[in-house]
Amino acid sequence: MRPDLVGVVTGAGSGLGRATAELLLERGARVAGWDVSEDGVKWLSDTGSGLAAVVDVTDPDQVAAAAQEVREAWGPVDFLVNSAGVFVLGSLAEIEPAEVRRLFDINVIGTTLVTQALLPDLIATGGAVINLSSTVALKPSVSNAHYAASKAAIAQLTRCWALELAPRGVRVNAVAPGPTNTPLFAAAGMDPAAAEEFLAQRASTIPLGRTGEPAEVARWITRFIDDEWVTGHVLPVDGGTSIS
Repeated sequence: MRPDLVGVVTGAGSGLGRATAELLLERGARVAGWDVSEDGVKWLSDTGSGLAAVVDVTDPDQVAAAAQEVREAWGPVDFLVNSAGVFVLGSLAEIEPAEVRRLFDINVIGTTLVTQALLPDLIATGGAVINLSSTVALKPSVSNAHYAASKAAIAQLTRCWALELAPRGVRVNAVAPGPTNTPLFAAAGMDPAAAEEFLAQRASTIPLGRTGEPAEVARWITRFIDDEWVTGHVLPVDGGTSIS
């Protein structure tokens, strides 16, 4: 990876976003980490090598201001990792409309707003967008249908944007993680015991016999920044879940 690459990672306060931002920093990239939690991105400020910003990805004004801050500090961005997202667990009979709206506002509209804000930069640099989909976008699930639908939307947006932006030199890919040990489930309101039980149950169905770790997913996210002849791909990183 070129050491002078500049990029934005949303959801950088925890989980896959933080793991990706940490790996990119290790590889010499200049990383702006955005998260809705000020405490979440404090780690990036503390490193002295990144640019932390508190950003609600559903707020166009906050997104635009943060994008301009990156440009003024480092110039146009070379990559964008859309990792900000939320999880909802619930059946059709139980889920509330407000939960579905919030889910799509953050996972789908938030991804769209951030990508739109940084698109002029990415066109100027011939850059890369990496979205976060999910294995449940590729394989049906009975317990989190609306989350799966939001991630299926991300998978299809990835393919469509890749086709739209290829003539302008921008590559768009996605990683579709399987069950991974992140704070996503706790953030959805699951208590630690329930989250542990949920992951254990999922692990029992994974061909490789365990859930994933954030660093394992982050490696593939960063790979899409480097590979210049891949676009429109949605890659399962899931221990074989999507083929079982």
